[in-house]
Amino acid sequence: MKQGIAATMGAWSARHRKTAVFGWLLFVVLVSYLGGVHGSDKVTESESMPGQVARAARILDDAGITSPAGETVLVQSASLTADDPAFRAAVEQVAAAVRGTGKVGEPVSPYDSGAFSADRHSALLRFTVNGADREAAVANVPAVMDAVAGAQRQHAGFLIEEYGEASSGKWFSDQFTNDFARAEWTAVPLALGILLVAFGAVVAAVLPVVLAVTAFIAAGGLVALASGLLHTSDDASSVMLLVGLAVGVDYCLFYLRREREERAAGRDHATALRIAAATSGRAVLVSGVTVVVAMAGMFLTGIADFQAMSFATIVVVVTAVLGSLTVLPALLSMLGDRVEKGRVPLLHRLRRDAGEGGRFWNAVLTPVLRRPLAAAVLATAVLLAVAAPLLTMRTANLTFQQQLPAGNALVATSQRVEAAFPGSPAPATVVVKARDITSPEMTRALAELQSRALATGRMHGPTEIRVHAAQNIATVDIPLYGSGNDETSAAALKALREEVVPATVGRVPGTEAPVTGRTAGSVDFNRQMSDSMLPVFGFVVAFAFLLMLLSFRSLAVAVTAVLLNLLSVGAAYGVLTLVFQHGVGASLVGTAGVGAVESWVPLFLFVILFGLSMDYHVFVVSRIKEARDRGLETRAAVAHGIRTTAGVVTGAAVIMVGVFAVFGTLSMQSMKQMGVGLAVAVLIDATIIRAVLLPAVMSLLGERNWYLPRWLGWLPRIGGEGAPADGGGRPSAPLEAAGARR
Repeated sequence: MKQGIAATMGAWSARHRKTAVFGWLLFVVLVSYLGGVHGSDKVTESESMPGQVARAARILDDAGITSPAGETVLVQSASLTADDPAFRAAVEQVAAAVRGTGKVGEPVSPYDSGAFSADRHSALLRFTVNGADREAAVANVPAVMDAVAGAQRQHAGFLIEEYGEASSGKWFSDQFTNDFARAEWTAVPLALGILLVAFGAVVAAVLPVVLAVTAFIAAGGLVALASGLLHTSDDASSVMLLVGLAVGVDYCLFYLRREREERAAGRDHATALRIAAATSGRAVLVSGVTVVVAMAGMFLTGIADFQAMSFATIVVVVTAVLGSLTVLPALLSMLGDRVEKGRVPLLHRLRRDAGEGGRFWNAVLTPVLRRPLAAAVLATAVLLAVAAPLLTMRTANLTFQQQLPAGNALVATSQRVEAAFPGSPAPATVVVKARDITSPEMTRALAELQSRALATGRMHGPTEIRVHAAQNIATVDIPLYGSGNDETSAAALKALREEVVPATVGRVPGTEAPVTGRTAGSVDFNRQMSDSMLPVFGFVVAFAFLLMLLSFRSLAVAVTAVLLNLLSVGAAYGVLTLVFQHGVGASLVGTAGVGAVESWVPLFLFVILFGLSMDYHVFVVSRIKEARDRGLETRAAVAHGIRTTAGVVTGAAVIMVGVFAVFGTLSMQSMKQMGVGLAVAVLIDATIIRAVLLPAVMSLLGERNWYLPRWLGWLPRIGGEGAPADGGGRPSAPLEAAGARR
């Protein structure tokens, strides 16, 4: 029988054990070192955002103009107004304190800008933090924050608080670092503990974690080396850890459990390893290819952050597959039965007593196979009911206040600023590029831009203009009414873009004037997400269908795989909407309903879930197909495939759910939504889908599961022909037992 790629790689690794193991270690050390030396080139603002926002960023970048990080200090008194000398003295002392740090531009006093609240009990001191870029500004802002805190201590009767781009950027940077470290230190021990329960032996539990972690380290080095061509991001690193640990452990778990199962059935060590390579190895290969293809769909969004996350995920999955198909067979060949070293008596006995699928899964599967139609209808109804809330899903680019946890000091300050000064705290910025920015015609147009904007009633002052004569560029800051992420702000932005700008600076020949800012970024990003949905969904579904068709040479299996995955993704969307938009059960995951789902999360979840769901589908259906090819009729093959994979699928699902749930505990709302969405989807997929709906549907289809039209007979097969025959083609012992139970 012709060997497939996975079997060939496993056989080579078993014969060249030292080369495979030490070659892998050398590869990991080398690429991680080179990646560290090279460093990571991060996605720029002009790459990360679409539409006019991207164009504005490119104009400023090409001209060498950096947008300074704006900061404000709120000075507020319950009893005094801005006209009181003590109030003025407090403002002046705050200005002197921040100026004394040497880290800021000249502060703009509210007594010059008129930045007072309507009741004159609040004032805003504005300034910019020095720095060639945002990272430099974030590095400079701690000294400024300390100065403001010192001023607060000197004026106990006032509320003096700082809020702005640099201070919020510092919080995000610090929190990201802390969350990432916490995820690493929580997810790895969690996966190790679950594997210890699954295998009941220390060595067998450690192997998958070690391989997954080394694959993640190597992938990090590769992504850094490639970042000169395809820029990376902090989000890409988080996703790479999330997916890399989950799939890396799962792939090794599939392989190792099959090898142990064959040894328990009486095979010699070499035969057991060969069968594991040809069966589970093939499933790992097909699953890895499916994840890679699904993630490639993210490139169709045209957004650099998504492309960075896609590329990082592809690299870590390919690395994990490579490790599973090469290093793991070599290690198993070296260890032999010593892989069972370090047995934990109670855990090992529980695993042994679980038998083929365990009592629980046998109890679930028996009624499903007895009444498949009823089981299929009931499971589908449950999934559709869970998915129903997605019909009300509202996506949005979450605001600063929505992203941060409730009770955060920066959120409280920003809310006080908004209460005292209604309107978006971040203004829209018109970036004007002209032939001659200082010409009388352009000077009049810029003045008219400001006056017309205020005349709409949708925007408010104070407006601010900066002219860069040498580059023939001007920037005009115009605050919008609304929260910055609501319909009021969106309507104001539309009026600015479609009415005010074209009627003023847009009328000057040779002028370009894109509008950027927080609201503009949210609007443009959401529009790009909406436009990307159909192409990405179509790409992922079409290629997943094609891969299943090539893997199993069955039209029914391919269609079933796609439909079941769509059901699990829909259910995950429903839970996401219910928890994070409507707030049902939100307190259980340490959050509150924020009224919307982060705009990029649904698309990202779809791509990730469609890839990861194939882990279980390929693994389970491969086992069913293997049993059917060896002589069992379809219903018995389904029963055998589900029972013999139930323990592995359960263990793999628990690991994935555990790892994803760790991300559901992080501070950032977007990471929390991603983690909870993935955890829920995998849980649904491994239980209702794989244990109920899949066996029910396959039982109903019977021999039609394996139907392939004659005109598709030319299709190639991915991964070879499956498991080698056992002793002259006789079914293995578990298959004989399954046949006896028919």
